[in-house]
Amino acid sequence: MSINKFWLYTPLEKMTNSQWESLCDGCGKCCLEKIEDIDTGEVYTTQISCRLLDPNTCKCVSYETRFKYMSDCIKITPKKVYEIKWLPKTCAYRLVKEKKDLPNWHPLITGNKNSTITSGNSAKEFVIHPSEKQGDIIDYIIDVDI
Repeated sequence: MSINKFWLYTPLEKMTNSQWESLCDGCGKCCLEKIEDIDTGEVYTTQISCRLLDPNTCKCVSYETRFKYMSDCIKITPKKVYEIKWLPKTCAYRLVKEKKDLPNWHPLITGNKNSTITSGNSAKEFVIHPSEKQGDIIDYIIDVDI
């Protein structure tokens, strides 16, 4: 099977909407709550997901209308990829920005839309729905690049 590796020669800002959307590997890590240290500006990722994230599929249950329900949802754009510091090391948007190839488990490489989950590279194994949270959010800080 021949793969068109458009991400290696197409800058983020020149991608078609279809190319852009296909870069997302569906890991669900962007949909995890973040907390920022007010003193240092460091951003920490938690296990707590957005309430719209399906923990089994790591997909947004209301992707097209998510901003209607989640006012703090951040739309990842080419400009934001250069501004956001908390994108996981395996995030395709970050990798393209850094002029790196995609990992061998990425759906664009495997041809399987579930390969991120089946390879163990999604949030599925550790994500917690907000309704299940008990105690302080600080107790749920994780390293998403494990």
